[in-house]
Amino acid sequence: MRELILLRHAHAEPVVPGQADLDRPLSAQGLAEAEAAGRWLAEHGWVPDQVLCSPARRARETLEAILTAIGYVEQRLESAIYEATAGTLAGLADNYREVDRLMMVGHNPGFERLVALMHSGQSGDYRGMPTASVAVLSLPAEAAIEPGIATLSAFWWP
Repeated sequence: MRELILLRHAHAEPVVPGQADLDRPLSAQGLAEAEAAGRWLAEHGWVPDQVLCSPARRARETLEAILTAIGYVEQRLESAIYEATAGTLAGLADNYREVDRLMMVGHNPGFERLVALMHSGQSGDYRGMPTASVAVLSLPAEAAIEPGIATLSAFWWP
């Protein structure tokens, strides 16, 4: 078995005039949420082998807070995560089949739809992922990401 951990970025500040959406920082609430998510991951042993993170500032700051709790892990920015569909995210995760525990840090609606697709087989059957929420999906080690392939092993939100 391998695991895919999806972490939605924590609460961000609203866009200010002239600011790009990619540049929105975490709010104070978001920083607290991200720190809590990091503690939860560490307490439950959900430490990834590799992390792919959206280039959005709020996602990068969420990851920084997580790493404070779990320690350093291999990571890279992945532009395809920003504004990704469930299909794009599935394809990206498929490129990392050799990673036993892959974490992706990114955004809705792509993340909540990917969880629904992998768990129930339908991307429209999603229930939502609040900011800083974590979904842990377990699937066969060499299996391709496809509808209904995974078990939802854990779901947490602050």
